[in-house]
Amino acid sequence: MSSNDSTVKTLVVAFSLSIVCAIFVSTAAVVLQPAQEINKTLDRKRNILAAAGMLEEGKSVEEQFSQVSTRLVDLSTGKFVEDMDPQGYDQRKAAKDPKASTKLSDEEDIANIGRRENYSLVYVVEDSAGELEKIILPVRGYGLWSTMYGFIALEQDVNTVAGLGFYEHGETPGLGGEVDNPRWKGMWPGKQVYRDGDVELGLVKGSVDPDSDNAAWQVDGLAGATLTSRGVTNLVHFWLGENGFEPFLNNLQAGEA
Repeated sequence: MSSNDSTVKTLVVAFSLSIVCAIFVSTAAVVLQPAQEINKTLDRKRNILAAAGMLEEGKSVEEQFSQVSTRLVDLSTGKFVEDMDPQGYDQRKAAKDPKASTKLSDEEDIANIGRRENYSLVYVVEDSAGELEKIILPVRGYGLWSTMYGFIALEQDVNTVAGLGFYEHGETPGLGGEVDNPRWKGMWPGKQVYRDGDVELGLVKGSVDPDSDNAAWQVDGLAGATLTSRGVTNLVHFWLGENGFEPFLNNLQAGEA
C-alpha cells in the first residue's frame, strides 16, 4: 500500500470521526437543553427564596415557591404591568435592547450597568388574606471584576431588609467573593433602607459600631475588597432609588401599584 493511500485513509477516518462527534455533541445539547432550563429556573427560585429568608432545606423548592407571585413592573411608572406575561420576559435580554431599555447618564449610572430595562420582574409574597408580607427585587451592579447579580428582599413596610444574596458574580474568592459568606449575608436582615426619603443603606469600611446612630443603615464592609464593597452600596442605592424600584415601592406602600 502506498503512503498516499494511508494518508487518505487517515484523513477519511479523522473526518468521519469529527462528523460523528459533532453530531453526538449537537444531539446531546438539544436533548439536555430542557433539563438545563429546568435546573436554571429551579436555581433562580432557590436564590429568591434564600434572599427572603424563606428557603427550608429538605423541602421542595417548587412547593415553597408556590407562595411567591411573579409580577412585572414598569420602572418608570412604578405600576404593575398587566398585559404582559412575566414568565416569558427575559430581563437580561431587555436590558441590552435599546427598544426595551433606557440609556443611563453617567450621573444616574452609579451601579455601572449602562442601560436599565424598562420593565422588571418582582416577586411578591402575600399572606392568606392577600396582604403583602415581603417583596423580592432583582438587583445588579459592577464590583471589582464583574457584574454582580442578586436579589434583595424587603419586609411589608418596604423599608426593612429581609435579606440579600448574590447568585452570580466573578469577584475575588476570599475578598469580594465574601458576598457569598453566610455570616456576612446574615448581617442584612433588619437593616433599614430609607432615611428622610433617601436611600441610606450601605457598607462601611470595617465593622459597624452598634452604638452609632447610623447603625440601622450600615453593614460591615468586605475586608480587603473596597471596590466590591462600593459596588454593593452603589447597586443598592441605584435599584432602591428613583431610577430603580423607589417609585414602585412608594406605590406599593400607598396601595396604588
